[in-house]
Parts: sequence; structure tokens; C-alpha cells
Amino acid sequence: MKVKLYFGKENLIKKSGIGRAFSHQKEALNLMNIPYTTNKNDLDYDILHINTLWPDSLKMIRQAKKNGKKVIYHAHSTQEDFKNSFMFSNALSGLYKIWIVNLYKKADSIITPTNYSKKLLESYGIKVPIYAISNGIDMEKFNPNKSQIDLFCHEYNIKNDDFLIISVGWLFERKGFDTFISVAKQLPQYKFMWFGDIKLSNPTRKIRKLLKNLPANVCLPGYVKGDLIKGAYGRSNIFFFPSREETEGIVVLEALASRCNVLLRDIPVFSDWLEDKHNCYKAKSISDFVEIIKKIENGKYPSLADNGYSVAEQKQISKIGEQLFDVYNKILSA
Repeated sequence: MKVKLYFGKENLIKKSGIGRAFSHQKEALNLMNIPYTTNKNDLDYDILHINTLWPDSLKMIRQAKKNGKKVIYHAHSTQEDFKNSFMFSNALSGLYKIWIVNLYKKADSIITPTNYSKKLLESYGIKVPIYAISNGIDMEKFNPNKSQIDLFCHEYNIKNDDFLIISVGWLFERKGFDTFISVAKQLPQYKFMWFGDIKLSNPTRKIRKLLKNLPANVCLPGYVKGDLIKGAYGRSNIFFFPSREETEGIVVLEALASRCNVLLRDIPVFSDWLEDKHNCYKAKSISDFVEIIKKIENGKYPSLADNGYSVAEQKQISKIGEQLFDVYNKILSA
């Protein structure tokens, strides 16, 4: 068995969750000793495992089919998580759905990160087998140590008594950036930081307006990686992720693995693997987010970091590799 992992135009979206998912796939295959190639011109493989939705993906599928290869599409995207993202995304969402369904249907099997996203794809009328497999998390990488936390605090002048609330992702309405700012405005005594590339987010008019009038307690460091982002997770008092739509949310896994207290918007994608007041906190309104943050800060709500960490352990890379191996075997024997 040899797998061809394909990620088209990687430089455009390597900072996204899809980019990290691709890295996780390579790690998972290495752990399982499954031979793979990322060379788009390599024809010596058995399964094309394709991750992206650019027009070149169609060419890769046709090439694979012509040479008798099996095709797995990794469905990271849906119409629902395309909406309320970058400029004009809502206007284009109908055409986007037609395009992705056309691509997904050409596969022999589909992998998608959660049962929620699997149900969405099935609702599109896609009949090929769909498997829900988490994007996974590298537990060793997201285990912040004191030196990483100290580096982060020094870089951004974080004081010992600062109550710090962070989030990570594109600056999209879908990601809840507007909610994050609204909550920050109501809690001027706390420090808020959102990590994500501003320019590449191609912000909508609403987000651009927010960016011009940020409250004084909000810091936008841009895209940060390595020890700095690990230090941010490790130092944060709350990881606040008010996203309105996800297929999984890799940054949530990173936060859980980093033993963060996690506060989420209560949306369907989290319903079958994250439980409110057990391994995270959930809310739907700005007022409820504000109330929960205050209760965590004053100790009325306990830390759920250890329970959240246990969730991440169930999705570590080695277990994802075993699940991918099972799907590969199924598709080859079909």
C-alpha cells in the first residue's frame, strides 16, 4: 500500500486548519509506517488522498482514475462553513456547493472530520461511503512548558495578574470575530488576543469596520506559530472560540491538548464530543459568554482543563493513523 497525499496550492492556505490537517496526515502515516508521497507527478501509488478543492484537484482525480487508482476525498469544507467567511463568500456559496459536491462524488470514499460534517455531506445527496475521522492532535507538540510561556509573556508584555482570553483563526464572521470583540468591549478589565493572519482573511466590510475601532484591551498579533502560540495557549486563562460553523475546529483540539479552559459557542459540530460544564463551557449569546468568563475568573466555575485534555487524548495522531489505515484497507479491498 502506498498513498499519494495531495494538497494543491499549499502556500495559499497552509496557515489554515486544512494546512494543519495535512501535516497531521503525514504524521499519522509515518507513525503507521504507511509509505506515501506528496509529489504530484509521482504515479507510483495505490490511493490518492486529496485534501483541496482547487481546479487542479479535478485534474488529479482524472489522472488517478485513468491509471486505475483509488480516490479518497478528505472533505474539510462544506457550504455551511464557506458562508460568512471572506468577502463575497455568501454570494458564491451556492456555486461553491455545486463545485464541491461534483468533486466529492468523484471519489471512491470520503473522509470528513466529524459526524456532524458527515451528516451535512449526506444531506447533499452524496452516496459514496463517508467516514468520520478527526483531524487529530499531536499531544507532544501542544504541551506548553514554562520557557514557551515566558517567551510569549515577554513578547507581548503579559503581566502575572493579567486575565488573558485568547482565540485563534481567520478573522471571519463565521469564526465569531465580531462576537469576540463585542465580549471584549463588555469586559475592559481583561486582556483579549486573537491570533490570525489579517490580510489573508480578506475581511468583509463588517470585520474591516471592527478592525478600525478595536477596544483598547484587544490585541491582534497576526499569525503566530511555534513556541509563541504554544506559550499563548499555556498562559491563557480561557480559550474563547465563538465560531458559528465548523467541520471540527483543529484549534479547539490544540487548546484542549494544552490544558486550556475552553469556552465555545454552542453549535452542532461540538454536540457529540464536547459536553457543557464537563470538559468545556458553552453559550450562545454575548451576555452568556460575558457571564461565564466572569464566573471562571472569580472561581464560581471550576477549571475543566483536565477533562478537556482527556478529550484530546482520544484524538491523538496515533489513533487517527489507525483509523486511516482501516479506511485505506477497505477502499483497496472494495
